[in-house]
Amino acid sequence: MPSTALDSDRWRSTWDEVMTGFVPGMAGLESAIATTVEAVHGGAPARCLDLGGGPGVLAERMAARWPSCRVAMVDLDPVLLTLARAGVPDTVAVIDADLGSGSWAHCAGRGHDLITSVMTVHYLPPSGIRRLYRECRDALAPGGLLVVADLMPDDGLPSVMGAMDPAPGEAAAELAWVQWWSDLAEAHEFGGLMEARAEVFRDRAPANFAGSVAWHVAATREAGFAEAGLIWRDGRHAALAARA
Repeated sequence: MPSTALDSDRWRSTWDEVMTGFVPGMAGLESAIATTVEAVHGGAPARCLDLGGGPGVLAERMAARWPSCRVAMVDLDPVLLTLARAGVPDTVAVIDADLGSGSWAHCAGRGHDLITSVMTVHYLPPSGIRRLYRECRDALAPGGLLVVADLMPDDGLPSVMGAMDPAPGEAAAELAWVQWWSDLAEAHEFGGLMEARAEVFRDRAPANFAGSVAWHVAATREAGFAEAGLIWRDGRHAALAARA
C-alpha cells in the first residue's frame, strides 16, 4: 500500500491524456459506445462492466452518464487499481481479477447489460481472447452488448502489434506512456505498489495480438453471440459490438 496520500486526480488525468494520444478518437469511441447501448436498450443500461479498466476513467464516465446504472470495473494492476479506488465515485465497484484466468467472471457476476474492453484484449493471445469472449457471453444479460475497442487492422489479417509500421503520432504516444510510468515510479507514494506490480506481471508478457475486425467478429460469433459488427473506427483503431 502507498505510504502517503495519492494525488489520484493528477495521475488519472495524465493517464487519460496519454491514452488519448494512443487513440485520438477516444471521445468519439465513448460516444459510439453510449449511443449504441442506449439504442439497443431504449435508454440507460442497468448494469455495466469495464474490463481492463485501468484507473477507472471510463467507468467513472459511464457512472456520470447513467446515474442509475450499477457500474463495475476489473483490472489486475495494483497501481491502477489503487488509483481507481482513490478516484472513482463510491457507486463504482473496483474488482481485482485476472482477465486471463476466468476469475473475473466469478467476481463480477452475471446479468450485465454492457461489458466494455478498451485497449485491453491485445494483451491476451488469440486463445485467451476467444475464452474471454465466451466468458463475456455468459456474463451478459439476454440482449446485452459486449463492446471491444483495440488496434484492429482493416486488412482482414491478424497481426502482431510490434511488427506493424507505426501510425502518425504513435511514437510520441509511446514516449508519453513510458514517461508516465517513469514519473509514477519516481513518486515515493508508489514505491511498494510498483514492487507489487512487478511481481504481478513477472510472468505475464503481453501478447500484443492485433486481430482484424473480421477476426474479432468471427471470434464473438464462435463464442455464441447472436450478431456482431463495427460501430466505430479511427485510423487503425476500431470497436465492434456483439449482442448476446
